[in-house]
Amino acid sequence: MPGVPRDTRRRIGLLGGSFNPAHDGHRHVSLEALKRLDLDEVWWLVSPQNPLKSDDGMEPLATRLARAKQVAHHPHIRVEAPELLMGTRYTLDTVRALKRLYPHAHFVWLMGADILPQLVRWAGWRELFAAIPIAAFARPGWSYAALQSAAPRAFARYRLDTGQARRLATSTAPAWCFIPSRLDSHSGTAIRAVRPKRSRAKGKTISGQRPLPDRSKPTADQLALVRQSLEDDKAEDIVVIDLAGKSSFADYMVIATGRSNRQVVAIADHLEERLKQAGYRHISSEGKQGGDWVLVDTGDIVVHVFRPEPRAFYALEKMWALETEAAKPAKASRRKRA
Repeated sequence: MPGVPRDTRRRIGLLGGSFNPAHDGHRHVSLEALKRLDLDEVWWLVSPQNPLKSDDGMEPLATRLARAKQVAHHPHIRVEAPELLMGTRYTLDTVRALKRLYPHAHFVWLMGADILPQLVRWAGWRELFAAIPIAAFARPGWSYAALQSAAPRAFARYRLDTGQARRLATSTAPAWCFIPSRLDSHSGTAIRAVRPKRSRAKGKTISGQRPLPDRSKPTADQLALVRQSLEDDKAEDIVVIDLAGKSSFADYMVIATGRSNRQVVAIADHLEERLKQAGYRHISSEGKQGGDWVLVDTGDIVVHVFRPEPRAFYALEKMWALETEAAKPAKASRRKRA
């Protein structure tokens, strides 16, 4: 994790998952964990691919990571994808690797109570209980009933009372605690259920979903217009990433830099105006209030306009490069070890 010394003794909550997409429920659990468990920080571990989930409808890692960083937006929440760099796939392996890297840190695994009944499907779930303290937070429809599932019952004698939650991070595993916190109804499954889906033909929509942007014009023309607008407004370091075959949410991602908050917002405003004048009507944008990072979504193209510091911090180009590397076939010797 960037900037974390190997000898750190921080109390750190680990919240792992696909984050497809990240939402306020993740942030709610993290803030509750910081307060109720007396943690120094929470790390969101964005998984390249959950072994228990299909990759159907899974947005690219770089997209999920970027959204997670926007949603987290807290000085004590870090968002990274360490499994991609460590080469781990299962939670147990990830936890063990992090404990080797930071032997003096006090880690706690964080999860919603809705995960408790699923734990018996996780590879090495008993070893996970023995490797790291676990905190389960109440979720709508998954509170005390979840405590009657197989995994909590198997480790019932290691459960701490809620009043002892602040001791959890420094407790010797196995140790776990149920946190009956304020419920948050946000759900990645629910968000994906209402998210518009594209058909194979451009300009078409799935029955029952909101209309998609008019994609009757060639994407190359739209991309040329985007680039010309950015160049006219003196945007710097313009990068175009071809998403063909990598993502269902757009054909291209464009990243550019503005020197100040005012310039970032102006670049985005002018881009929206020029796209609408050219006949592209379904344009949406986010982030103009702050001006550090404005996203303009045309349907075919997603444009990120950053100030220099946020661009370096989020490093979208790097994440897409890492994802491309991860998608390459493994060498024969590595496949054999796996």
